Amino acid sequence: MSPGRRLTVALVGLVALVVIGWFVKDGTTATPPENAKPSASSSAAAGAVPGAKSGMDVQALSKLPAEAVKTWKLIEANGPFPYPRNDGVTFENREKRLPQQKSGYYKEYTVPTPGSPDRGARRLVTGSEKEVFYTGDHYSSFVVVDVKK
Repeated sequence: MSPGRRLTVALVGLVALVVIGWFVKDGTTATPPENAKPSASSSAAAGAVPGAKSGMDVQALSKLPAEAVKTWKLIEANGPFPYPRNDGVTFENREKRLPQQKSGYYKEYTVPTPGSPDRGARRLVTGSEKEVFYTGDHYSSFVVVDVKK
């Protein structure tokens, strides 16, 4: 067999392997049956943390500023809050950064900013279904808070 013919046969064989591999890959990546148990990581991603289904990043409470942890403890204890006129009031979600809900669904709480002459930009926002969101930039962006971590 001539070298040119060997090269042609090798290329045809390579193309055939790629095509076969493509079809085999499609056959092995089928979705699991409905009665299959989800893995621990997929169940966490599926919304074990309230608010995770929003698609926002999930952040552990322990990874947020220490003042956020203190604010969360005050929320759990129902106060007293450092800004009683502003903490626990309805958050209207005017920026539409959180999932749309009826008025009164969300409540906001100040996360004090050390050295700030006012309330600062940090807030925890809670939802009626136990969701907790954190913003460090006065509602420009949010993360879902996993309060158990």
